[in-house]
Amino acid sequence: MKKIVILSTSPRKNSNSNALAEEFAKGAKEAGNEVEIISVIGKKIEFCRGCFVCQKTGQCVIKDDVNEIEQKVLEADVIVWATPIYYYEMSGQMKVLIDRLNPMFTKDYKFRDVYFLAAAAEDDKAVPQRAIEGTKGWIECFDKASFKGYVFCGGVTDIGDIKEKESLREAYEMGLGIN
Repeated sequence: MKKIVILSTSPRKNSNSNALAEEFAKGAKEAGNEVEIISVIGKKIEFCRGCFVCQKTGQCVIKDDVNEIEQKVLEADVIVWATPIYYYEMSGQMKVLIDRLNPMFTKDYKFRDVYFLAAAAEDDKAVPQRAIEGTKGWIECFDKASFKGYVFCGGVTDIGDIKEKESLREAYEMGLGIN
């Protein structure tokens, strides 16, 4: 059994990217894993100040909800990022969370596998590539971790547009494959 943390970074309730997260979680739970979805909705997450105090102390000077999120990420075996794609990039909420997880750089961590889930209005296969590369950039800072795969669903704009899309099954099967 693995401990999986899914970071759902859409600011919109019932978003299409969160639907991917839910299906991934469903598959992962059925495979016998412990899964927690952490949504940024309702969380207080301030911008990184770039002071780098965290590199010396291991703690961010900002006291908000990221401190709790960081601890859960450090203790997870698998990390899954779920985001809407805005202007061919990850959501601003995802980028801010990535930046705020900077104190982890000097700490030990359990996660080895990182997955990526994304939804966008445009359906071209190239749409998520910049966000995937940004996620891989984060992963490169953690020598023991590696990018394991992604699911992208294009052509979804409104809440619920994703419900008939094949990508939901793909996300479920990706989660089911974790053991």
